This record gives sequence, structure tokens and C-alpha cells, in this order.
Amino acid sequence: MRIAYFLACVALPGAVGAQDTASDPAPIQDNSFLIEEAYNQPPGVVQHINTFALDRGGKTWGYSFTQEWPLFTQRHQLSYAVPVERTGQPNGTGVGDIAVNYRYQLPLDRYQNLAIAPRLSLLLPTGEASKGRGAGGVGVQTNLPVSAQISKALVTHFNVGATYTPSAKNQAGDDGATTGFNVGQSLIWLTRPTLNFMLELAWESAQEIGAGGSLERAEGLTLAPGIRGAINFSSGLQIVPGIAVPIGLGPSKGERAIFFYLSFEHPFSEKGRQ
Repeated sequence: MRIAYFLACVALPGAVGAQDTASDPAPIQDNSFLIEEAYNQPPGVVQHINTFALDRGGKTWGYSFTQEWPLFTQRHQLSYAVPVERTGQPNGTGVGDIAVNYRYQLPLDRYQNLAIAPRLSLLLPTGEASKGRGAGGVGVQTNLPVSAQISKALVTHFNVGATYTPSAKNQAGDDGATTGFNVGQSLIWLTRPTLNFMLELAWESAQEIGAGGSLERAEGLTLAPGIRGAINFSSGLQIVPGIAVPIGLGPSKGERAIFFYLSFEHPFSEKGRQ
């Protein structure tokens, strides 16, 4: 009922959108939670992203720190993500697999309301697979984020991607090649340029190494209503806090969590201050 009401509010023709005055701040763009947006960092601007997810029982949680840097121009972007996880097992808290990412912003100057930025990531086996905190081997991941501004008040993001780990391991040390797939969609309602309501839907299907090296596939489907806001400073610093309540559907039915987001974005050169 609550989700249906949220969608109805987004669709209302009388919903309040971003105002169109010269004094208004720029709308929040690159601060999605579960779904990756297709906006690279502009030249001279760096972003530091913190996320924290806690399951309903409080036994498992995950924290990640991501830093995104433009590579000379907005066309190219480098980033890395460091996860820290608690699996609920004895000594189950520690660093997971670190991701190193490259993303290319496609030149779409003719389509100002559309952005596409394919990503290629190297997944490093820095987590301990024996404790459930990593894949146990080097992996490669691709993702294709597409962002489109439907109207002044509504933006949508779409993701499709895949992950391949040629030599994954389970906790017992059995190994094998695994594949995973992900699809996602989000709707962002710009009630104000610095206040957005969000609805994200994410599906994933991943192979795992079972007993004796057998391959098992697990699926997950998550719906996450959320809200985010921006605090802008004259120095160019932007702080974006946010919160969401992921809800498991279908194969994930019964799963509940709370998700916190905190981003710091600021210029690091004169180019970024322009």
C-alpha cells in the first residue's frame, strides 16, 4: 500500500518539481543507492561515497567506501570501492573484495536528457572466502548504466550487467568458474533540486560454489524506497545524506534491511571550481 501510494504521487500531474529559476541549485544527480547512474565526475571534482546496510536482525551488515575521480576529462572516470562486511559467523567481520573501476561516458551531445556510461571493473580477491567475505578469486564485472530525464521532476536510471569469476572458491576451498547477472531500474522524483524521493528495483542472479564444487544459483529481488537531500556550500562542497528501506520480493521475500548513504563531493583543482 505504501509503495503504491508513492508511485501514485510520482505520477500526479500536479506534483511539485524542480523549480526553473536562475537562483536554484543544480539538481542532485550522481547519488543513487542500489542502481548506478550514468553521470561521470566532471573535471576537477572528486566524490567520496559511504554506504551502510544493516539487516533486520542486526546480525549481518555491510559498509563500503567508494572514491570516484575524473581522468583528465568527464569522458573517463576511475574509481575504487572497498567493502567491509559482517557475515554473522565467528570472526566474520573484515574487508571484502575490492573493486577497481573504469567508466566511459559516451558522447551524446545531441541527446541532452540521456546519458550512457559503460563500466568495466576488476574484482580483487582481498576478502577471505573461507569466512564468506569474498569470491576467492579474481573476477571481472561489466555494467551498463543508462540515465534519462523524463521531465523536470522525474529521472530514471537503468542497469544491466554481468560478473565472471574464473576461479571462485567456497568456504571449504572447493573452486570453479561462476557467473552472475544483474538488472535494475529506478525512478527519482525531484520534489526540489536538493530533495529527492527514490524508488529502486534491483534483481541479481549469481552462481555459488556448493559442496564438492557443484554450482548453485541464487537469485535476489529488492525494492528500495528512499529519500536523499543535498547541502551545498559556497566552497563547492556538496554533502548528500540519504536513507532507504530495502524490501525483499519473490526469491528474497521476508528480507528486510535499512540502508544509509553519505556522499561528499568537492573540487580538488581550479578546473573543478569553475
